[in-house]
Amino acid sequence: MLAEPLLLKSNVALRGQGAGTVLKAGPGFLSSEGPFGGHPLITTNGANNVTIAGLTADHSGDQLDGNTRGRLSEFLVDVRHSRNALVEGIRTQNPFTYSIAVVASSDFCVRNNQTVADSSGSYDQLDGIHITDSHGGVVEGNTVDQGQGADGDDGLVAQTIGAEVFDVVYRNNNVRGGPHGSGLQLAVGKHSIRNITVENNTFRNSPNGIQTGYYDGFAAVRDIHVVGNSFAEMPGPWLTFHGELQNINVADNLYCHTGSLRLGDGPGNKAVNNKEGC
Repeated sequence: MLAEPLLLKSNVALRGQGAGTVLKAGPGFLSSEGPFGGHPLITTNGANNVTIAGLTADHSGDQLDGNTRGRLSEFLVDVRHSRNALVEGIRTQNPFTYSIAVVASSDFCVRNNQTVADSSGSYDQLDGIHITDSHGGVVEGNTVDQGQGADGDDGLVAQTIGAEVFDVVYRNNNVRGGPHGSGLQLAVGKHSIRNITVENNTFRNSPNGIQTGYYDGFAAVRDIHVVGNSFAEMPGPWLTFHGELQNINVADNLYCHTGSLRLGDGPGNKAVNNKEGC
């Protein structure tokens, strides 16, 4: 049981022995705050060369009322202002905010984790793995299920608020976006999103597949490669890109029981060899 957020120092590895190692927000957890006024269960808070691995992170959102000040200021597992951070083999449960977030960081790896959002009528904006203002990272082999309850939002996100997001790979993830979100959203503000690779992922049972969204700005989206993914059972389009686009490559994807492909015009944009089939 944690009475306050767990803050990692540089060069520290926090390793459990698997899902049976549980870090859980205790009854008085919300009386404390993280460094940025939120309620992270675990945060790196500027630490470099850190590992969080092999455990269950339980935010106790089913027992605590997480609708409090700072709910979206920090996140359940919060990698922030860090370099060379690994989040691996983490199972998150009972979130009241984003499950795993990487904020203003570089050289990160989020690998082989499981997130779930199963609450209904309690929270909003329950994203799975959310990358903000960061670069040089890999999001790989994760199982993201934001659709077990009615509160879930985007499965995967790349978002710009105060800086670009670039040089990030999303690979081999199995993703269900929640009722309020997408499988993957590129959430654009005043800073661009560029050089993003989305390859060999499975997106299923989401309202839609991959989309661009715009918040407080309309910066460019460029050099995006969406290759070799599968999309199934979604009423909306399996891909929707609009705005200032350049070099968007959508190729060799498989889609089944989905809406159409919508790719806006832009220099170097192309959609080739995408096939319908289950």
